[in-house]
Amino acid sequence: MKVILSENVAHLGDMGATVNVSDGYARNYLFPRKLAVPADSGSAKEMEHQRRIIARREEKVRAELGQEAKALEGQTVEIKARAGENEKIFGSVTSAMIAQKLLELGYKFDRKQIELDEPIKSLGIYTVPVRLMKGIMANIKVWVSAEEPEASAQAEAVEAIPAEAAAADAAESQKETAESASSEE
Repeated sequence: MKVILSENVAHLGDMGATVNVSDGYARNYLFPRKLAVPADSGSAKEMEHQRRIIARREEKVRAELGQEAKALEGQTVEIKARAGENEKIFGSVTSAMIAQKLLELGYKFDRKQIELDEPIKSLGIYTVPVRLMKGIMANIKVWVSAEEPEASAQAEAVEAIPAEAAAADAAESQKETAESASSEE
C-alpha cells in the first residue's frame, strides 16, 4: 500500500515522502497515529494538496526547532561523578544522564537524540551534539566534574554528631541514676 508520510517516521522516511508499506502496518499503526495518509485516496490533486499541507507543517516545525536549537546552543550541563586517579571517573557519563540533566533545565529530549559517540569516562568539558530534527543540530557543553571528597567527609561528620550526642545523653543518664541511688541511701 502506498502512503504519504505526514510525520517523520524512523526507519521509514521523512515527512511528505511517498513510501510503500504493508497493509496491516498502514491500517494498524500509521493511520491511527496520523503518521500517514493513503496515497491512492482520491485524485493526484488531493495528494499534491496533502503534500503542500505537510510541507507547511514541516516548515513550521523546523522554524520552532531552529529557535530551540539557538536557545540550546549556549547551554552548559554539569554532571558530578566520583573520580579516581588520572581524572578517570568510576563508571561513565551516558546520553541518558545528559538527557536527564537537560530535562532538569526544561528541555525534553530523548537519549537517542543526544549523539554521544561513546560514553564519557574522564573529567573535563565536552561538546556534545543534540539532533533536534534531520538537519537541525545544537551543540551543548557537558562539564564533567569530580564530586567533592569534602562532601563525603562532611556527611561522615554529620553522622558522627548524633552518635556523640547519644553517648553524651547516655553518660548523663548514668550520672543521674548514680546521683539518685546515692540520695536514696
